[in-house]
Amino acid sequence: MITRRSVLQTVAASGVVASSPLASQTAVNPGKRPNILWLVSEDHSPFIGAYGDTVARTPVIDALARKGLLYRHAYANAPVCAPSRFGILTGCYPESCGPAQNMRAVAKLPAKLRTYPEYLRSRGYYCTNNDKTDYNCDVDPRRIWDESSKTAHWRNRPDGKPFMAVFNYMTTHESRLFKPQPTLGAVRPDQVKIPPYLPDTPEMRTDFASYYNLITQMDGEIGARLAELEADGLADDTIIFYYSDHGGALPRSKRYCYEEGLAAALVVCLPPKWQHLSPLPMGSQISYPVSLIDLAPTLLSLIDIPKPAQMHGAAFLGTQVAKRSPYAFGMRNRMDERYDFVRTVTDGRYRYIRNYMPHRPWGMHSAFEWIAKGYQSWDRARLAGDLTPAQLRFFGTKPHEELYDLVSDPHQMTNLVESTDQADRLTTLRKVLNRHMVAIRDNGFIPEGEAAEGYAESRNEASYPLSAVMTLAGVAARGEPRNRARLLAMLKHRNPVMRFWAATGLVILGDLAAPAQTDLASLAASDPSPAVRVAAAEALCRSGQLQDGLPFLSAAIAAGVPMPSRLMALNALDGLGAKAGPALPAIKAVADDPDEYVSRAAGYIAAVLDGTYQPGMAFGRGHTG
Repeated sequence: MITRRSVLQTVAASGVVASSPLASQTAVNPGKRPNILWLVSEDHSPFIGAYGDTVARTPVIDALARKGLLYRHAYANAPVCAPSRFGILTGCYPESCGPAQNMRAVAKLPAKLRTYPEYLRSRGYYCTNNDKTDYNCDVDPRRIWDESSKTAHWRNRPDGKPFMAVFNYMTTHESRLFKPQPTLGAVRPDQVKIPPYLPDTPEMRTDFASYYNLITQMDGEIGARLAELEADGLADDTIIFYYSDHGGALPRSKRYCYEEGLAAALVVCLPPKWQHLSPLPMGSQISYPVSLIDLAPTLLSLIDIPKPAQMHGAAFLGTQVAKRSPYAFGMRNRMDERYDFVRTVTDGRYRYIRNYMPHRPWGMHSAFEWIAKGYQSWDRARLAGDLTPAQLRFFGTKPHEELYDLVSDPHQMTNLVESTDQADRLTTLRKVLNRHMVAIRDNGFIPEGEAAEGYAESRNEASYPLSAVMTLAGVAARGEPRNRARLLAMLKHRNPVMRFWAATGLVILGDLAAPAQTDLASLAASDPSPAVRVAAAEALCRSGQLQDGLPFLSAAIAAGVPMPSRLMALNALDGLGAKAGPALPAIKAVADDPDEYVSRAAGYIAAVLDGTYQPGMAFGRGHTG
């Protein structure tokens, strides 16, 4: 097992300069460059034999890991495809370039954020993508790739050109679990292990078994691609990466900031002629954390391109290998039709999670993920009162902070935040996360669609005073009554992001926000910011003034209002439960809205309010994920 310390000791002994403790000193021969092949599986936690999974049947990936490098603690930086793929493409955290932190958003990519295929093509590489993009920004795939299509392949390149080819495998995508599996395959439902935070239902077992068998199918597809490489006589000249774009597709995995959602697979194999580009021998297993945000700078390092200043990741192979941070960061903001705000950091042993919207439950109904029969069975068990406290926890509101020991508590069920034994570690991880969020100019505090959102816009301290916003948001999220006067005063702040978080803090305080009702009513009626108006209206409702707050929320979901405001208002109405009953006509009026997210959320809330909801009901005009 290779640890960060052992690598540092090995490299130090070899005389490498201390300022670059992992750097390879051998430059790439400019007359000969390696080909690079990326094999990417969708929605795939490391349910892989090489990672110790005894149920998985993954002989191809296992063999690749034995002769290559196995990164045991590789992490996506978002637990869902689009934000994660933004980070992979740019080497920048999606939350640094709002609204890329939100699922299926369109961030404006500034000219300085060049994508990795652009850098490689500038050095003569033939770059192909087959064929998923989902980049969460306005980049045109036709501009950055030589070819991006279902037929894109290294075989289409001009003679003499090195290639960089990406193949994306949808076989393990969440949506594949939605289809009937007439023959499950080698893994049967009785062979799988159901985590204790999930109910052990037949549907859950079937989804787990189906997932394992889809992984086996994907493993075979990886093998077929590698056979093509061998057949073309290119294996000796090609560096192979296999990785998953984020964590898994099973319940409490995709979209959630636990290990199941963020832990990714990563295996890299360098042929003998290019092994000087690795600081470690082939066959090594690496235990220090790496992130998918590191892929772009690593790719550039393999062909001797210095990391651009704007890239956040750090190369772990090549000529530009950098001293590594011992931490990996993750995030969650809007996931389809559901708003949330989570930030997390791990050192590979402990995971710290900070919930800025603790009043929203983990298990907010999301139409796409609820297509899975496993999710439906979990929800049916909830409605029937058949869940254990550990299984019911998912449907409850969140603590502001969570801390888990991933060795003694791999399912992350015992929150150690109150443990005196972990006080120093908790303090350290809080500081690490704070520094990271400030350093990348985290846009997550900006309500979607607000003027301060965006790479350039969010770097204007006047419109986005990040440190002050973070402090206020932390006060708001803790929900402490002693901070009520401070939140009330901040309702008058000139900055709309500050007003939004002041109002959100009063939402969290609920009945205790009653002294602010006059100011909240004024904001709900006339604040220039739509997000502030919605938050103020929700705070009115939660503090007992439903007759004042509900009309504002009903108006905010109407056709013609921008989508973010409509979704914020629908999330607020859902959070009110039965108290939102008087708004039911307005909710039903948009249950068939052309916007799929609006129609999904409205259809679900309407069914709950009128008593017709059953797990498995379809809502909305379309399903993507």
